[in-house]
Amino acid sequence: MPTDLEIASQAQLKPIGDIAASVGLSADDIIPFGHDKAKIPLSVLSQNSAEPGRLILVTAMSPTPSGEGKTTTSIGLADAINEVARLDSWPQVEGKHPAVLALREPSLGPVFGMKGGAAGGGHAQVLPMEDINLHFTGDFAAIALANNLAAAMLDNHMHHGNELDIDPRRITIRRVVDLNDRALRAAAIGLGGYNGGVPREDAFDIVVASEVMAVFCLATSLDDLKDRLGRIVLARTRSRKPVTVDDVGAAGAMTALLRNALAPNLVQTIEHTPAFVHGGPFANIAHGCNSVLATDAALTFGQWAVTEAGFGADLGAEKFLDIKARAAGIWPSATVVVATVRALTYHGGVDKTALEDENIEAMRAGLPNLRRHLENLRSVFGIPAVVSINRFPSDTDAEIAALIDDLAAEGVTAVEARHWGEGGAGAVELARAVIAATQHPEEAAPQYGYELDASLAEKIETIATRIYRAGEVRFPPAVKRKLDQFAEEGYAHLPVCIAKTQYSFSTDGALRGAPEGHVLEVRDVRLSAGAGFVVAVCGDIMTMPGLPKKPAALTIDVDDDGRITGLF
Repeated sequence: MPTDLEIASQAQLKPIGDIAASVGLSADDIIPFGHDKAKIPLSVLSQNSAEPGRLILVTAMSPTPSGEGKTTTSIGLADAINEVARLDSWPQVEGKHPAVLALREPSLGPVFGMKGGAAGGGHAQVLPMEDINLHFTGDFAAIALANNLAAAMLDNHMHHGNELDIDPRRITIRRVVDLNDRALRAAAIGLGGYNGGVPREDAFDIVVASEVMAVFCLATSLDDLKDRLGRIVLARTRSRKPVTVDDVGAAGAMTALLRNALAPNLVQTIEHTPAFVHGGPFANIAHGCNSVLATDAALTFGQWAVTEAGFGADLGAEKFLDIKARAAGIWPSATVVVATVRALTYHGGVDKTALEDENIEAMRAGLPNLRRHLENLRSVFGIPAVVSINRFPSDTDAEIAALIDDLAAEGVTAVEARHWGEGGAGAVELARAVIAATQHPEEAAPQYGYELDASLAEKIETIATRIYRAGEVRFPPAVKRKLDQFAEEGYAHLPVCIAKTQYSFSTDGALRGAPEGHVLEVRDVRLSAGAGFVVAVCGDIMTMPGLPKKPAALTIDVDDDGRITGLF
């Protein structure tokens, strides 16, 4: 079986100018990065007054160690909608492609670690996958530099007299690097004597865990970006007053570093579907979605815009809807929930070493996990949902048929999809089912998980009980004091962003299925004033991952002709 890289290397890419032309953009409207990548200037996006297309959100059941293929499904679905448009001879709409993608950029940490990239797989990939999975257009480097500039200016302020009376024990910003490096989880800085800065404890995060990344993905313009950057709280004074980026004078320079990066990146799928790949915050720490600008671009240039939210629907879709969609003024017409036979079997209690063995009884035992996600999307948020069964070679016809029949008996449309092996043609039935799910007389109004005028604690409790089905939410005294302080400082109106394990509805990653009545303890709360939400840390969340014993970097190489090998 060919690898993803081998399949990608055999694909024939169109010049990026041709992809831009397919959505009505001229050569003067794009900034090419070589032959197959380009940025779309914000001025071009702001001048386009086309009626926005309809949005499809791809999410998934709770992830498992074997992977479910959410990004691959997003790509396959967009290709399939374009195939349906061709088969059914859709009338051409000026300046519109039938379907356009909006996806996150991969972090180098997982690429060189163990999770892999974020360019899809098989015959459902965005290209050039080597560039997208590595440096791409340099966006993440710009985000890291902007973040680290703020940290450097804060330390510099303290070194030169500390007029703001910053407490070195209450600094919240961390420096970042886009690699998994556990040795940087804790550090001591300023140890170089009098001219070495103020000695203090520090730590590094991975770039995608930084608030600058979250700000970047929610910003709608350069002015909005600068305003959001300026609101980031870097530290607190000895009297516990917030110290912001604006206070240390870094917002303008940070915006200058991010000026070009903020323009969305345009690439293509193997089947030449236009794809905007831009931004990528962690989904179990931040909101886990591509940039608002990329989604807006997909809606502008596509009759249908396909995007995804990170991890399972309890994390990714909830945050997409309660944070990103609320901030951007958008709402999906339908959701697609990606499920696999082996993921259901895993949630049915089978060890990961036996997931490829036919076991319909165990698969059915794992269905409550999928049902919970479907119920949340349909009942809590009021959005139609279609299940995409991402077919793997080990799946049997009996398993697929049983799953489709069981869900049909509950009024849920489930469709087998073969986009990994067949590209868009393998997901045409899925595309038709998704389009059919949106054929209601009028678009439903957004139905959020909670109202913003509730208290911060009430918002956290609402998500815990409505989405996770927790029986109790605990706030230690120190956490209550911080929530009260945030409210006193004027942040009570912000949405909340739950940081917890992606592997379970609970905070115990080993608890499979659809647990109820569990306890959600809020270990800490953190203010992301620039991004515009309050993070509730539940359980053990790592903002700087480590490399596994045998990292993927061991197999990545370059041959004498400059071709990359071993990249998935």
